[in-house]
Amino acid sequence: MVKVVVTGGNSGLGLEVIDALSEGHHEVLALARKEPSQFPQFPGVTWKQTSYQDRAELVELFKGADVVLNFIVLNGDPGNEVSIRIIDAVVEAGVPRYAPSEWAMGQKLKDVVDVVPWYQGKLDVQKYLADINKDKQVLEYTLFQVGMFLEYAAYPRRLSKYTPVQATLWQLNKARIVGIRGYENDPVTVTSVRDIAGVVRRAVEYKDKWPVIGGIQGQQVSVNQFKKVVEDAIAAGKGTGILPPGTKTITVDLAEEADLAKGELNIEMPLIEHPSIPEEMRKLWHVPGWTGSLLATARGAWTVSDEWNQLLPDYKFTSLEEFVATALKDE
Repeated sequence: MVKVVVTGGNSGLGLEVIDALSEGHHEVLALARKEPSQFPQFPGVTWKQTSYQDRAELVELFKGADVVLNFIVLNGDPGNEVSIRIIDAVVEAGVPRYAPSEWAMGQKLKDVVDVVPWYQGKLDVQKYLADINKDKQVLEYTLFQVGMFLEYAAYPRRLSKYTPVQATLWQLNKARIVGIRGYENDPVTVTSVRDIAGVVRRAVEYKDKWPVIGGIQGQQVSVNQFKKVVEDAIAAGKGTGILPPGTKTITVDLAEEADLAKGELNIEMPLIEHPSIPEEMRKLWHVPGWTGSLLATARGAWTVSDEWNQLLPDYKFTSLEEFVATALKDE
């Protein structure tokens, strides 16, 4: 049994990981800003409310833990104040392992942060952690990087237990995939949230040293590969599920990189529905959010490495074919 503290435990992915840890019979303390009685209850999991403002309180909460996992979204943490306070409390409490709030892009983020500036906090936290270990290892940590959540492609059908659905580049409910011209065959990493949770559970159980770069690579999929898998499933009679009735083919709509670089979104895209963006701010986020994300996609920022795949070779990831068959299953 491993003793785990989860900060931001009420996030969708946080709940997925807590569920997997509970299934593994680990002892979990889940922290959240909101009153915790409203959250799902799991065997072996204790909830506690905290503001994350009191370092001394955090130190007491972290004492005796084997690992702290952070799921607090960084674009809601101005100046990374909470993230840094948590790291400092982890070190003071003597927790041997820590995972910061990554859960998205890979190592190319540093090359594209100019177009996705809301992710700058990830780089700042990475540097802070590296500086802690500059002279000697003080804290073992890993950067869990996963690419995009595979379940988003099933919008509006929810295929995860706790992670909210949102429309992204793969809009199967409209028989449509959005790409960038010239990059239709370039892969991005898509990973099921349940697989992310399964790998994290095995990572906290892992006896050897954690890798600093902790890529979790579910599938490497290009726009054209995704289109083919869906059309093959339709032809094989897997169903139509979330597709419009009578769909036989998937349309690929391509944005122009030059337009995106000028901040112009000349392609239809849905409003971004990420829980970290207040509803009243979504229209303001629409153009810069999508132009930045699409440019980052073209530059390979959503393609992650496979360190945890190599360390956990027996783990079976959800294949794209399995996912599509579930998404197209008629209800």
